[in-house]
Amino acid sequence: MIRLSMATEPGDIDKPNEDWVAANPSLIVVLDGSTARTDTGCVHGVAWYAAMLGTSIVARASSGKSLPSSLRDAIARVAAMHPECDLHHPGTPSAFVAVVRLLDRDVEYLVLGDAIVALDTDQGIQVIQDDRVEATARPERTEADRYRIGTDEKQAALVLMKRAELAARNRSGGFWAATSDPAVVENAIIGQVPVSEVVQLAVLTDGAARITTAFDLLDWQQTFDLLGRAGPTELVRRVRAAESADPDGPRWPRNKVSDDATVVYFG
Repeated sequence: MIRLSMATEPGDIDKPNEDWVAANPSLIVVLDGSTARTDTGCVHGVAWYAAMLGTSIVARASSGKSLPSSLRDAIARVAAMHPECDLHHPGTPSAFVAVVRLLDRDVEYLVLGDAIVALDTDQGIQVIQDDRVEATARPERTEADRYRIGTDEKQAALVLMKRAELAARNRSGGFWAATSDPAVVENAIIGQVPVSEVVQLAVLTDGAARITTAFDLLDWQQTFDLLGRAGPTELVRRVRAAESADPDGPRWPRNKVSDDATVVYFG
């Protein structure tokens, strides 16, 4: 693996990008801030939370701490940064997290939530993603998918869906995300692969991975082929082209026309 490249783009140019990314040849950190559709009890917002958490993870993981300890300490540090906010609010800002660290012998990874680490290895492609969020609020998701993007009915249904999601967040039987409680790290997916077996890897938020996971326009091998040939910017461009061809969502029902999209490629 010799080439590192990345792209990140907001879903709406008039709104902050709630994804956050940092990457160098030894450490990749990607966060997907969760869209707030209800009150949060926090004056700072999701983009601020993702940036503070990402910066804190980088500092700790770069110092040699284990990835779980790095995330645990980072969550605690960010919580201490805004004690004036209601950190026990059910809508407190949150983020899904993917971290990859490349060591001399191993590629380590940690995934919390539906951020994705994809590894192209000698044994085949491995996709590491915690998709439990998609298993929550199923009736509310189905109802929201009935409506065209941008309609009043859609917006009302999305608020109900968000409330159902929040009721399942960081609870047994639900899904897990970084918020203000470091204990959520116990539910992260953690692993490692010998670096000698890894041909190429990618770390993506779901807004970029949707070309494979939701739109089914590329499989994972084709995604790696595209990244190796044309890079992350082209992958995001293709995602945006697909979204633009289906702006109201009848072909691919989704919450909004475009989501924040981030891709890091190393190969």
